[in-house]
Amino acid sequence: MLIRTTAAQRRLPASSGGNPPFITARVQSSNNLLDQIAFSRGRFTVETSGTAALAIPIWPEFTRVVEDCRK
Repeated sequence: MLIRTTAAQRRLPASSGGNPPFITARVQSSNNLLDQIAFSRGRFTVETSGTAALAIPIWPEFTRVVEDCRK
């Protein structure tokens, strides 16, 4: 899985499964990728092979969730 933000891009190991199908990647709450996503300008993208890229808007709730997970 490739995550692209305004400041960086990072590959993460991903796994898939389920019904309906899903793809997941895990990061620790201390990972600075979460900060890069939170402070990205407007949106970030998630890309995996075999699927269309997702452009996801950054809303304040994401930043609040990251802050809460770090407490």
